[in-house]
Amino acid sequence: MPWPHPAVPSPTLALAGWSPLSPTGAQTTQLLVDPPWRPAVLWDRVTLTCQGLGTTGATTWYKDGQLWWQEGPDNFTVTERGTYMCHRPGTGLSPPVMVSDDDLVLQVPTGVLLEGDTMTLRCRCGHWNHTVTRVRFYQDEKEVRGFINGTELPLFPLQLHHSGHYSCGGLVGSWQSRSAAVAVTVHVPVDNVTITPGVLEVTPQDKWTHRETGAAGIGGALLFLLLLMGVIVAWHRWHSVAARKQQERAPLDPPAPPEEGEVLSPTWWSPRGQGDSQVTYVELRGPQGQPQEPGDI
Repeated sequence: MPWPHPAVPSPTLALAGWSPLSPTGAQTTQLLVDPPWRPAVLWDRVTLTCQGLGTTGATTWYKDGQLWWQEGPDNFTVTERGTYMCHRPGTGLSPPVMVSDDDLVLQVPTGVLLEGDTMTLRCRCGHWNHTVTRVRFYQDEKEVRGFINGTELPLFPLQLHHSGHYSCGGLVGSWQSRSAAVAVTVHVPVDNVTITPGVLEVTPQDKWTHRETGAAGIGGALLFLLLLMGVIVAWHRWHSVAARKQQERAPLDPPAPPEEGEVLSPTWWSPRGQGDSQVTYVELRGPQGQPQEPGDI
């Protein structure tokens, strides 16, 4: 069997999904795919690139679980279907990448899928003289969308319930065909990744606004309660001072009787110690300071 020939990757290949950290915080080998779709299909002229630590020319390739190419190049163009892995001395073995040539294939983007992203499902036919029509998409064997015009279906914004196994079906020529299922996992975005020996700390990020960590949320709630209690205490103190000042401004004794010859005018007053809401009294006094009878007014 001839070995495949190395190929120079495109400038965008290194951005197709290089993730130097594993969930445990250790660096791992990554196997990148160009074009960035999975499963890759043979008719796309797929280029595989192995990224990891190690010396140049120290890449070992595996195909379908068997040693396939020792001391091979870092990248090459695939000419045969199969499941490929690569090994770098400094970072170990990569995750597997499948290259298919099935009659009907459902493809999803490579790389990590996050909440809020857009994922496009593609249903593709490998026969040069046939196209797929009357396409349906399925998630976990349940129909996602009925017949559509075209072969692609965008899903956005992604949420955790979009995780599952997707497939597609349709007419290829005159017969009905169904693709193999592809696993999809939607992840929660992260703000920060803090790595300490043996520990990986992740701060989640919200898709509408940034999610706080649990400790920050509890601290914020306690601060709010303290501020609320301060406002309530201040309001009670202000209310007590205002009530005391209002009582001090209330008249304590009825007005003195008018002098002889003084022009009479009604005088309104309230008994000492009574609020404004009590009964108000009025007295009319005569020239000698004596109360007038009602008939004298």
